Amino acid sequence: MSMEDSSESDLELSTVRHQPEGLEQLQAVTKFTKKELQSLYRGFKNECPSGLVDEETFKLIYSQFFPQGDATMYAHFLFNAFDMDRVGAIRFEDFVVGLSILLRGTVHEKLKWAFNLYDINKDGYITKEEMLAIMKSIYDMMGRYTYPMLRDDAPIEHVERFFQKMDRNHDGVVTIDEFLETCQKDENIMKSMQLFENVI
Repeated sequence: MSMEDSSESDLELSTVRHQPEGLEQLQAVTKFTKKELQSLYRGFKNECPSGLVDEETFKLIYSQFFPQGDATMYAHFLFNAFDMDRVGAIRFEDFVVGLSILLRGTVHEKLKWAFNLYDINKDGYITKEEMLAIMKSIYDMMGRYTYPMLRDDAPIEHVERFFQKMDRNHDGVVTIDEFLETCQKDENIMKSMQLFENVI
């Protein structure tokens, strides 16, 4: 995509006004009340008057929550997990459905969402490279001044431990079934997933 094409799509995105689905429909597919949805929508429209969030805006908003680190890469991965249609923008519906899963979903729903986050290229598998990219982005976002101090090789060690547990058939990738089964059976993995819950 050339710079000209990019600026044209930015212009299109900024001039398009997206009308979200009705509250009743959103209530049916999320675990939010009507009042909560109205409040979320007001906040969403305040930050994104067009009703759509592009990736740069998402990164700017998200980075405000992690001033001590660099949230750019993690926000990129998170944006892609929310952008279900792969159109380069998050609609209010995408946002609240994802948020509902993360905040009020079952363990199974949260794990499926997490798998989608880790599966960067959306091929149905998590590779060590994908998991490492996510882990590095989380460590970058948390900042260099975390306590206790994290070593540079900490993300690699974290990924190696995860893969030893998850890659049950040792084929170099983790499937959704391996991911779900391992996470649900392993107390330490469940705890470490909860560790990052407040990151999302």
